Amino acid sequence: MVRGSSPSSARSIKFPDACARPEGSSGSGVAVLVPGVRLLRLVGSNRAKMLRNLLALRQIAQRTISTASRRQIENKVPEKQKLFQEDNGIPVHLKGGIADALLYRATMMLTVGGTAYAIYQLAMASFPKKQD
Repeated sequence: MVRGSSPSSARSIKFPDACARPEGSSGSGVAVLVPGVRLLRLVGSNRAKMLRNLLALRQIAQRTISTASRRQIENKVPEKQKLFQEDNGIPVHLKGGIADALLYRATMMLTVGGTAYAIYQLAMASFPKKQD
């Protein structure tokens, strides 16, 4: 119990706005606070605040995750189509420039190196060491 109040005394307060009540609750918007039940009303008040925060978060999330782009990106597809369809004797996998050539060479080196290592390991397994 709260000091200085009797169990029969009760106060009523008005909700600040319509959003303070949880959805689905009925009533005229007046909360009766009985000194012994004050904690219960605080929990309801926190629930209403939590609901408002959740609704606000949902609105923010809908605004930030949007399909519309904020800045327009230049369309480079026609330029790339011209580059890759040009008949200049260069294989398609090398038409991208220096980066493509480096990736191609690195891949070839790894492939040749891996094949040589696999053959070496097969040869070592084929001719086991003699035990004395």
